[in-house]
Amino acid sequence: MIYFDNSATTMPDDRVLDTFIKSSKAFFANPSSLHRLGIEADRLLGRASEQVAELAGMPGGKVVFTSGGTEADNLALFGLARGNRNHGRKILISEIEHPAVLHSIPQLEAEGFEVGMIRVDRNGVIDLSDLDRKLTPDTSVVSIMHVNNETGAIQPLEEAGRLIRAKTRAVYHSDAVQSFGKITIPVSEAGPDAISVSAHKIHGIEGSGALILKKRHGLEPILFGGGQQGGLRSGTVPVAHAAALAKAMRLAVEELDQTPYAEWRSELIRYFGNFGKVKVLGSENNAPHILSVAIRGIKGEIAVNALQERDIYVSTSSACSSRSRKESHVLQAMGVPDDYRHGVIRISFGRMNSAGEIAQFKEVFTSFMETIERV
Repeated sequence: MIYFDNSATTMPDDRVLDTFIKSSKAFFANPSSLHRLGIEADRLLGRASEQVAELAGMPGGKVVFTSGGTEADNLALFGLARGNRNHGRKILISEIEHPAVLHSIPQLEAEGFEVGMIRVDRNGVIDLSDLDRKLTPDTSVVSIMHVNNETGAIQPLEEAGRLIRAKTRAVYHSDAVQSFGKITIPVSEAGPDAISVSAHKIHGIEGSGALILKKRHGLEPILFGGGQQGGLRSGTVPVAHAAALAKAMRLAVEELDQTPYAEWRSELIRYFGNFGKVKVLGSENNAPHILSVAIRGIKGEIAVNALQERDIYVSTSSACSSRSRKESHVLQAMGVPDDYRHGVIRISFGRMNSAGEIAQFKEVFTSFMETIERV
């Protein structure tokens, strides 16, 4: 099996699973309990929180453990918007955000917030001049993803941050689910105030993630109950998940320079140049682990199924919406031509892949292209 759908989810690393199992057995107690076992679990939770903040480049920051990237994004959007109403009711997001951000708009508008969209160019990168025009003193929250999940386009977070800081008091959030552990996240003074991460994108365990903030930034909870995590996210905190997330993040950071993703991506870009019907989406400066290509005149599902028959697994433009018949909002925003827009496949690498698998993929894809050329 060759698995090239790592932007959808990754195979858990055995070292992360080992941490999860050991923590589940040794620190099973409720970290809110007052007895010794609860105190020990709470101490491990505290260490995991410190490590997550440090690994995110926000030492001493606030970490809210969540069920994954979607909840972290929802908490950022709703929690920061509601908690910063006194700064204004205008929110700006890019038009190529993940549905966890994009589909929050109707509810935000129902609560009286004005949501504006930042345009992107044909490479899927935000138009900084458009952002600059739309920033006003009453902008309270700006959310711009770091790496797009469909194309791998990297957004200029620091350049955007400088504009945001110059014109507003807005809290600046970035969905870093597809970038953490793949490229460096700029968390300098101009960088985001808060980022979302998800464990299962970095060979961690599904069902765990975090919203990490430089400080609380007026964040209000969206879940209510026992007041855990400083009242920001009620519910018994799964200590083993937190410890495993910290381990997955540490491995991703430590092994970042060992991944040959950029080399593989460049090799495939050169290879796809041999086919007149294949168009590489975005620019060569995209994130190294994601490569999206469009095949003229066919549906992406045809390529996905043909590759699957040879035990190679890729996705269409986004696994989150690959079973939906709706057209990708990202491809629309980028202005991908109609005859290419439906034939997109996404290839995404993970630590379990090898150079030999790239060679096998090329052999199988060449055979597939020869088949459709004969039809």
